Amino acid sequence: MNKLPTFREDDGMTTVEYAIGTLAAAGLAALLYLVVTSDAVSAGLTALIERALSVKF
Repeated sequence: MNKLPTFREDDGMTTVEYAIGTLAAAGLAALLYLVVTSDAVSAGLTALIERALSVKF
C-alpha cells in the first residue's frame, strides 16, 4: 500500500514571512495615515465634531 509522505507542521512564521508581514503592515499604516490626514477627511471630521458639540439637549 502506498503511503503518502507526511509533512511537518509549521506552527509559526519564518523570518522572511515576518519581514513581509512587517512591510505590509507599515505600508498599510502609511496609507491609512495619508487618508486620515487628507484635507477632505480632516474637514469631514471637523464638521462632524462641531455638529456633535453644537447639539442642544
